[in-house]
Order: sequence, then structure tokens, then C-alpha cells
Amino acid sequence: MKLSIIVPVYNMAADGKLEYCLNSLVAQTIEDYEILAVDDCSTDRSWEILQDYQVRYPGKFRAIHSEVNQKQGGAKNIGMEEAQGEWIGFIDSDDWITPDFYERLIRRGEETGADMVGCDYHLTGEHSMKIGQVVHNNKPEQTGVLDEEKYRSLILDSGSLVVKVYRREIVIDHPGRFPTGIFYEDNALANSWMLRARHFEYIAEPLYYYYQHDASTVHTITTQRCEDRMEAGRIMLREARMYGYLEQYRPELEFSFTTLFYVNTLFTYMQGVRPVRYGFVRKLGQEMRANFPDFQENPYYLERVGAEEKKLVRMQMRSTVKFIVYYKLLWGYRNLRKKFI
Repeated sequence: MKLSIIVPVYNMAADGKLEYCLNSLVAQTIEDYEILAVDDCSTDRSWEILQDYQVRYPGKFRAIHSEVNQKQGGAKNIGMEEAQGEWIGFIDSDDWITPDFYERLIRRGEETGADMVGCDYHLTGEHSMKIGQVVHNNKPEQTGVLDEEKYRSLILDSGSLVVKVYRREIVIDHPGRFPTGIFYEDNALANSWMLRARHFEYIAEPLYYYYQHDASTVHTITTQRCEDRMEAGRIMLREARMYGYLEQYRPELEFSFTTLFYVNTLFTYMQGVRPVRYGFVRKLGQEMRANFPDFQENPYYLERVGAEEKKLVRMQMRSTVKFIVYYKLLWGYRNLRKKFI
């Protein structure tokens, strides 16, 4: 089997989202591939839709039902246990791809000897093949046989997991699996996967369509989602310690952890969760400081984080109370200005 495509599915039946994704998968031009669609205890018609595709595309499409809701990580793990392909790909069940997406990525990998291949993607809010906002998922200078400099670059700017294919030995022939029961599961394992790769190739064309809508994970901010992001950061660090690459890539991992665990969590929480709880914000800062007490001196932090964010972070590190009060006043003032402009 050349390729296994793993699709975690949960409640995607509405508005034809799931069918649009699956239609793009069964139409792939590559030969000898399987689609493993794992239903994560959906409460809508998603499971019925998957069963229908299995009947219509025997030998190519497998509908698998999880008895327990494990979120995307658990569903992906189930698919990984069943996968037979030499190459492994993942796709979110509300996204879609060009017909030659996998053929082109795998051909590039086999022509060059790469074991990880990626491309760019579109951001779009409509179900069509029209080109939307193009996002460059990786950089040309990250490609080729990987050395320490390229590994550092990939840790800092890894790009999305679903916009890549991986040789089997990178993702399946190792004991590690996605964390279950949380979102942001890709962030937890991405570094370990990339550091197992020896050669990365990148097609600078948008072949993947990333669908943005109100129900997307990125648009849903809750305390639980913030805690999930924090847990993904913790797992990322545990992976680095377990596989012995934390010290070698410490500046890059420190910054990645700072961004994932702390900065993104802090500001999305403050913007999207009500009421803001002092204990949550205080604990977030304490854990950040406990893991990397000098993170504000990290060269990537100094270069990449904006001046206003740095100011607010310094304030939160000194006093959570002052930070919360200042932040509320600042955003209240800005929202008021918008009404009169």
C-alpha cells in the first residue's frame, strides 16, 4: 500500500462539509491508497455518511467507529494502528485538497529521497476550488538533507501537520502517539516527528484548502481550550526530554513553548473567556516561569514578540492583579473607540 490517509471525524455532517472533504479524497489521482475515516462518537449523521462512502468505495474507503470520544488525537491514533501505507497523511474533516495533492507530494518525496514533504495552503470560507488567501506553510531554505540549522528552523516554523506527508517510519514505527482528550494535539508531537526526518521537501504551491468557519477550533475560546493548549506544551517538553533533544535545541524549544503554552494562551484567554479568573492567569505565569525563568531574554522572543505583548508579559510576571486590571481597561478603551470611529 502506497499511502494511508487518516481522517478524524466529529459532527461534520452539516452543510455538506464532510462530503466535500471526502469527495476530494476519493478523487485523488495517486494509485494504491486507503482512506481511514475514524468517527469519534459523532452525535449527528457523520457515521452514516462514512458508512455510505465505505459501501460506495470498497477497498479504498474504511469507516471506523470509536466507542469512546477521544477528540482528534485519539481518532488519529486509531487510524494509525490500522494504517498499511508506506506514506501517512492526515486531513481535517472540514478541509479538502486538490486531486493531485498526494500524488505530487509523494512523487517529490520518492524523486528526492525525502521522508517528509509539504506544501502551502489556502484559507477559505467557502466550499470551492477557488484560490483563497495563500499561506506559505514552510520555507525553501528548510528543504534538503536536514542539518542542525534546518532542524532549528523547523522547530521555530514547523508549518501545519496536515499539509505534509510522512514516511511510515517517522510516525508509526515509534511508540509515541497523539495525546487523547485534548485539542492542539499536533503541537505536542510535531517536533519529535520532524527531528526523526532526515530529508524534507517543500512544494511552494497551495494544494490544501483550510476551511475557516465559526465552529473551527481556532474560533472557539474556552478555559478548557486554553488548558488543552497548555497541556500540549507540557507534552512537547516531555517529548524533548524523553528523546534527548531539549538541550541541543533549547533556545528554539524555549521559544516554541513560550508561544504555545504561555503567550498565545494568555492573550486568547484574556480576549475570549469571561469571567477572567485571577487564579488561572496567575498559575499560567507561575508555570511558565518554573519551566523557563529567563524566557524574556530568549533571542527569538526578543525578535518575534511585539513590543506591546512584551510590555504586558512583563506586567503579568510582576503582578497578575495589575495585569488583569490594565488589560481590561486597555481593551475596554479600544472597544469604545471603535464605536465612535
